[in-house]
Amino acid sequence: MRRNLALGLTGGVLYYLAECLWRGHSHPSMLLCGGACFVLIGGLNEWLPWEMPLLLQMLLGAAIVTALELLTGCVVNLWLGWAVWDYSAEWGNLWGQVCPRFSALWFLVSGVVIPLDDWLRWRWYGEERPRYRLW
Repeated sequence: MRRNLALGLTGGVLYYLAECLWRGHSHPSMLLCGGACFVLIGGLNEWLPWEMPLLLQMLLGAAIVTALELLTGCVVNLWLGWAVWDYSAEWGNLWGQVCPRFSALWFLVSGVVIPLDDWLRWRWYGEERPRYRLW
């Protein structure tokens, strides 16, 4: 539990900072969403075999982020009305909360997050040294 909390906090802060660089601002709710995404994406190698191709892990990572973004958006934007983001102008959006363009971005970001999480687990906790197959 402590390990996931540390990794979640690390991922949440990194997500928050990345969003500040990308958009010029973020929202505290993104610390939680980003942290949860980091732990879940990072956990892929904990639950799935290392032999799973990195590209497939990235696809799963994009699906995880898109699902969490949809859930978070429904709560913070639609239910609470905080207007943290609005993708309603994007092609293929779902209720203005997710869209294919950003799902593709999450695919690319997962290609950084997966090795980062594995490296942190290896360095901080002595877990198995990361190794990957691209396909």
